[in-house]
Amino acid sequence: MPDSLPDSLLVFRPQFPILATTTYMISNSLGAMPVGVFDAMKGYAETWATRGVRAWEERWWMLASEVGDEIGRLMNAAPNSVSTHQNVTTCQQIVASCLDFSGKRNKVVYSDMNFPSVMYFWEAQQPSGARVHMVKTDDGITVPLQRLLDAIDEETLVVPVSHVIFRSAYIQDAKAIIEKAHQVGAYVLLDTFQSLGTVPVDVTALNVDFACGGVLKWLCGGPGVGYLYVRPDLGERLQPRFTGWTAHQQPFNFETGPIRYTDPPFKFMNGTPHIPALEACRPGLRIVAEAGIANIREKSKRQTARLIELADRHQWRINTSRDAERRGGTVSIDMPDSQEVCRELLKRDVLVDWRPKAGVRFSPHFYNTDEEVETAIATVEEILQARAVSAR
Repeated sequence: MPDSLPDSLLVFRPQFPILATTTYMISNSLGAMPVGVFDAMKGYAETWATRGVRAWEERWWMLASEVGDEIGRLMNAAPNSVSTHQNVTTCQQIVASCLDFSGKRNKVVYSDMNFPSVMYFWEAQQPSGARVHMVKTDDGITVPLQRLLDAIDEETLVVPVSHVIFRSAYIQDAKAIIEKAHQVGAYVLLDTFQSLGTVPVDVTALNVDFACGGVLKWLCGGPGVGYLYVRPDLGERLQPRFTGWTAHQQPFNFETGPIRYTDPPFKFMNGTPHIPALEACRPGLRIVAEAGIANIREKSKRQTARLIELADRHQWRINTSRDAERRGGTVSIDMPDSQEVCRELLKRDVLVDWRPKAGVRFSPHFYNTDEEVETAIATVEEILQARAVSAR
């Protein structure tokens, strides 16, 4: 059905060119590009072309910190508590480099629903003393909370968990996890990649130790910018061993010998910052801030509920929580021949993706119309009908 209620968020729709030619339902993987990125990248090129090396002093050097603060405001982080990096795996490495796995407190607790890159990283830390405890899912959708909490004990050092699960969009109880970890003296590293921008995140209220994610999905910022929040009191105390010249008190003195750490957020940075990606992500961050994540969340709950309702008519398997309060911005639907259906949807400019043990992931964002939700499922119906006819 067409949009039946006034939708103030559609005022932002003209700022995303790809929406004119596709049904864009894949913001869980790559957010639509704002038209402002064209000007941002032109500005970057003009600065380099006309200012040359002077660009570092005049604009580029502080850009990583400025973008970090823009991201931080979206999750109620204190100023200068968010550093920017290339990706989440790098963020995890920075946190790990602050920790000591040589003692009895060396346990790393997370679930098998974490994003694989994060698992690969922590598994690779075992030769350095990390002892991984992976909590298994029972249904492929949720993480059993009590089982996870029970695994967090006095020998646990860090709990790197996803706020929203990438396969199923299940929202974990971050507050309960953080409280249990702090009771036993462990840190929590919360991956907010699939939440920030579509689910409200308040790192200060949660009292989380670390949070990380990236801008390319729900924040419409493109690839190349990850973010790492470090709680201010920890930022003053911790000393990352994965470091570099931008973390030095006087980086342009080019001193030899050990590092003298500067203050956060640069303390948690390392090599030369990724300027083009930082410039490219700012238009999306500003649009999301203007739209308001609370507003985005309410629309998301409504549109994802509609996706589930439409899928239920065909008795397709839903690999996403039916509880709106435990569901992020994605609905994973495992209809018959789902991988082939996904390929056909892409050919028809209905942009979605497919994941093992999930099916086709549909992810409407604040710029999508209700009619597009209907169109996406109607197109699946057409594809399956055509496949049924050809199989006769």
